[in-house]
Amino acid sequence: MLRTSLCLLGLCVATQAFAADSASKSAPRDLYLGEAFYYAQQGEYFDAISRLDTELGQFYRLDERNLDPFHLQSNFAEFSVGDFELSYRMHQRAGRAIKAVLEGNVGQDIKNEAAFRLARIYYQKSDPLNALHAIERIHGKIPERIRDDEQYLRAQINMVNGRFPEAIAILEGMKGARAYEGFVGYNLGIALIQNGQEKEGLAQLEKTGQLSSADEGALSIRDKANLVLGYRLLESKQPGEASQYLDRVRLVGPFSEKALLGSGWSSVAGGRFDRALVPWKILAERNSTGKAVQESLLGVPYAYAKLELHGKAALLYGGALEAFGQELDKLDASIATIHKGSFLKALVREELKQDPNWVIRLRELPETPETYYLKDLMASNDFQSSLQNYFDLEDLRKRLLAWDDYLDSWEEIIDLRRRYYEPLLPEIDKKFRVLDSQMRLRLEQRQRLEDRLQHMLIAPRPDFLKTADERILQQQLAALATQYANDDGPGAEDSRRRVARLQGRLDFDIHTTYDHRLTEAFKHLRALDADVARLRDIYASFVRTRQAATQSYQGYDDQIRDARNRSRDAKEKVATLMARQGHMIEMMAVNELEQRRQRLDEYQIQARFAMAESYDRAVKAQQQAAGVKTQ
Repeated sequence: MLRTSLCLLGLCVATQAFAADSASKSAPRDLYLGEAFYYAQQGEYFDAISRLDTELGQFYRLDERNLDPFHLQSNFAEFSVGDFELSYRMHQRAGRAIKAVLEGNVGQDIKNEAAFRLARIYYQKSDPLNALHAIERIHGKIPERIRDDEQYLRAQINMVNGRFPEAIAILEGMKGARAYEGFVGYNLGIALIQNGQEKEGLAQLEKTGQLSSADEGALSIRDKANLVLGYRLLESKQPGEASQYLDRVRLVGPFSEKALLGSGWSSVAGGRFDRALVPWKILAERNSTGKAVQESLLGVPYAYAKLELHGKAALLYGGALEAFGQELDKLDASIATIHKGSFLKALVREELKQDPNWVIRLRELPETPETYYLKDLMASNDFQSSLQNYFDLEDLRKRLLAWDDYLDSWEEIIDLRRRYYEPLLPEIDKKFRVLDSQMRLRLEQRQRLEDRLQHMLIAPRPDFLKTADERILQQQLAALATQYANDDGPGAEDSRRRVARLQGRLDFDIHTTYDHRLTEAFKHLRALDADVARLRDIYASFVRTRQAATQSYQGYDDQIRDARNRSRDAKEKVATLMARQGHMIEMMAVNELEQRRQRLDEYQIQARFAMAESYDRAVKAQQQAAGVKTQ
């Protein structure tokens, strides 16, 4: 779990660095990328992957990707989707995505980051050799935001491959890395010990064991360093030195029980049985399900027996036997409830998963006695990975059920749209056909006008540009000319002459202003074009709206049917996988409980023999005391 948490820590650091880096740039940022990180930072990696996958899919379908602001962050998006997939335990897909970037035509700094992420994937999968090959592909400049992460990962990979001198050199250079405070010193101490430099390794662990920090992670690694150092000295037959380091471990930390147990044994190894009682009594008062607590139930009477207090030792051994019997009953009940499926039901309770200390709270539930004994198992990396896979399958099952409800809602919405639009559309279409014919007529008239004006540029026709008043006046003058044409009366000649002069004047005005009139006609035609364009827009808008109305309830049947089929197949597959995964988790829990049961059986046997021996010694002591008084 420590290794997993460190890998996720690297992702968080990279995410925060990207956010700070993006905030300082003036380049446009993609909202979908930000949304993906929003979900990722909440641990909702499924949503983060689906959104970022959708954005990348749309981006790669573009003809001119460089016009999309997303192209500025597409490489980072590729890295990020690989990270999200890794966090979602999609190691194969994450590896393929990052390999594609690593082997692409990109800059060396981008390749370095891809190699780092690929190495982290292999390390996460417990594939140290491929992790080493991937990390060794890094050369040249390393991005600032992953420099410490890359160095620490390189050191870890070297350690698991047995390359301790290389790991030591790297960790020596990382002593000032604040993000890995305590972790560097602890790993350096372990690497030195594994490299045969026992003295230097123990000295480094001692430094780590005196670390001063307010961070809970750093305090835990400090406790672990002291614990390792203490037990190492116990194995080296140096109990006096071991006790001082074991006593440094906090009484409320995750390593407190093992430290108290070791502290007692270090006192026993030094022959100080009375001092061993102090940590063991503290330990014996804790929850009796802990391994160290159960061992202390035997340790306390053992110390009293060594102090020649055999009667008290016999009573405490009897109490230990009773406690072991109760624990065996609980173990039997726990194994039975696991086989009934209660364990898995308790694990997927939503209210527990909202609490970061849900493993501890789970142990407090009265209906899940099996969890009393599974703290160590549930904290292991293998169990956590299996359990998280089960959580993901449960989440997918719930999503699939919710998606079925969404499909029902879609069908209802589509039916409502159909019932709303189908009665309206026939009448709308009828009116539209009338308006469409009128529009086509007007457009044809406008086109004829333009054609005629274009022809008049090469073949002038002044009579085409007469105004309505001029046409009326011409008709009136023509009527007067006809009226006076055969008139022989007095003044008729003068009238014909005046009519002819007016006709000539009118024709003169029409011909001399022809160019101006033609220019004005073109201006009015261009002004008409704006109205025609607006008319076309309205027409196109109506057509789109009409199509949208129809498409809002037509053509969805096949898609919904296909989605339902895929959902049904997915639910069957998820159900099968959940059954297998659940069975595996139950078997892991049952095996752990069986081992605990076997250990308690052995403790019972030891307690019975020790109790009998203590009673014998107590009786002999009483008899000897009585014999002395009699004499």
